[in-house]
Amino acid sequence: MKYQLLGRSGLRVSQLGLGCGTIGTNWGSLGADHAESMRILEQFATAGGNFLDTSNRYQESQSEQWLGEFIASDRDYFVVGTKYSLGDGAADFNARAQTTNHRDPNNRGNHRKNLRRSVEASLRRMNIDYIDLLWVHIWDYTTPYDEITLSINDLIREGKILYAGLSSVPAWEVARMNTYADHHAYHPFIAVQNEWSLVERSQEPEFVPMCRALDMGVVAWSPLAGGLVSGKYNRGELAPGMPHRLIPHVSDPSQFWYKTTQRNLAIMEELLPIFDSIGEPGTAIGLRWLMQQKEVVTIPIFSVRTVEQLNEALRSLEFELDTTVMEKITTITEPAINPPIGKYGAYPYPMLEYGSPALPNFYSRNLLYGETEPMIVNHRTPSPYKFKP
Repeated sequence: MKYQLLGRSGLRVSQLGLGCGTIGTNWGSLGADHAESMRILEQFATAGGNFLDTSNRYQESQSEQWLGEFIASDRDYFVVGTKYSLGDGAADFNARAQTTNHRDPNNRGNHRKNLRRSVEASLRRMNIDYIDLLWVHIWDYTTPYDEITLSINDLIREGKILYAGLSSVPAWEVARMNTYADHHAYHPFIAVQNEWSLVERSQEPEFVPMCRALDMGVVAWSPLAGGLVSGKYNRGELAPGMPHRLIPHVSDPSQFWYKTTQRNLAIMEELLPIFDSIGEPGTAIGLRWLMQQKEVVTIPIFSVRTVEQLNEALRSLEFELDTTVMEKITTITEPAINPPIGKYGAYPYPMLEYGSPALPNFYSRNLLYGETEPMIVNHRTPSPYKFKP
């Protein structure tokens, strides 16, 4: 394992990050039990991994709890990233085992009040004094850019967070916030966390040149596109008893993400002969392609449910793709630069409107607003969304 400088900082993070959305059992089959979660975390650390990515909402807040338990014996080694914006887990409001009130308009969103509440709760859940990297989880169309920047800087000055990043935020808002921070001598956001994979490349035209110009890192979430990059859906290698969450969108034309999934399967069909010639798992090749992006520092954040899946992903550390193969893969996947749903535009707008084909059962606006979306009167952006549920 090697370590990259994450964007405009001196922070050293492992070239692979472990996504902890599967650390826990509160999402049923989309997670690992306690024993397997600890084995996954331990083996990732043994391989040299120090970059762990979670959220106040993952596994209904259980992910943060278990992650805090794991890092307790060597807190300083790990770079812990968590997020705020979404409401807390259903039964763990403020890390006090209280039911979350989904009709409270202020216990979610990017504003100062929820930021303070959410960070304090995350610190309690993980039993730590500071968060290495705090992400704005998703753009909410309601909180002014300067309020976010100033509120984040308050927590940096207090030592409760060390660095901050932006996930699923429009590129022009990212540029505006960091320009504002530079002009006022505030701490800038050091990285973006965007969906990026062989079948979802729509963020590239705007975000890659912006991040290169502003010296921001790119942390790629869902680099395996919900398991589709492994090739298992094309090959029909669907092990029984496993949560193959894309199945409805592979076969049922009535599903929201059906057309996008068909496009992605077609891309993978062209890639599989190349994967076979390389002789490495599709999972590892998909991660390696991201790791070898040269324009910006790119750290894939992948999630697994078993140690076996982890070992397959870690194969990406054992080989490199030569220039010819990189060019072939990049050319074949060019259709993925097109937005998954054209009328919403490129990433992050489909995510802000509805969600991602890699996370077909998660409706992002429900996670962001709970029951409060129709209750909030936004005089600055009265109708920010095109999709009407």
